[in-house]
Amino acid sequence: MESTAAIWLDRIIDLGIAAGKNILVATLIFCVGRYAVKLLNTVFARMLGRTKIDTEVQTFLRSLVNILLTVLLIVSVIGALGIETTSFAALLASAGVAVGMALSGQLQNLAGGIIILLLKPYKAGDLVEVQGQTGHVREIQIFHTILVAFDNRVVYIPNATMSSNVIVNRTQQQTRRLEWTIGISYGENIERVRTVLLSLLATEPRILPTPAPAVVVDKMGESSVDIIVRAWVNTDDYWDVNYQMNQAIYDRFNKEGIEFPFPQTTVHMAAN
Repeated sequence: MESTAAIWLDRIIDLGIAAGKNILVATLIFCVGRYAVKLLNTVFARMLGRTKIDTEVQTFLRSLVNILLTVLLIVSVIGALGIETTSFAALLASAGVAVGMALSGQLQNLAGGIIILLLKPYKAGDLVEVQGQTGHVREIQIFHTILVAFDNRVVYIPNATMSSNVIVNRTQQQTRRLEWTIGISYGENIERVRTVLLSLLATEPRILPTPAPAVVVDKMGESSVDIIVRAWVNTDDYWDVNYQMNQAIYDRFNKEGIEFPFPQTTVHMAAN
């Protein structure tokens, strides 16, 4: 009886010693690992700080690296305690796959947001056109880009869409070319019309001298000769100059007696 109790006591002591040794090793791994994770996070943050990556992307990457390092540390501590980590890793992987499938759309938006923040096809304040929506970029979030349309509508567009479709950035360049198509009546003196238009453009100080404005004949239409007028302006002046020149051309043509044609149809009557 005494020998059996002694045997169990010895086993308990051995288990206690083994468990204590595992706990000591796990505690040591945890302490050293926490210091290593903190050190690696600091080094990674300094490396990101030397780059030109946006603050939002840096914050996301730092958080992602910290989570990965913490998970590795936890798995190492569990393994040091003598717990089988294979099943734990499999369970973690399965959970990751399940969450990834459930959030596949959001993960695409997340990836699209990172691509946008890294490649910078547009930035806050830019006027962009995508998927039939036009507006100024108010904010670039991780999952969505927020546009403010001309009528003050707020449009949320998924970043997966923004990163995989054609985007027209209307304000990325410092200058833009204005173009007007003006129809004049057949019989008008084209050189006179060209002179009038060029003189009118010369009176607008916001029109850039280089590249020089151009006035050319585009085509002979059914009811008019179509003239194209091209001029370059600073991007910020684009819309104001466009609308004001429309009014100025109309007023100047009326003053000069240059006729705007109306659609005409010629009907031939057969003789009886």
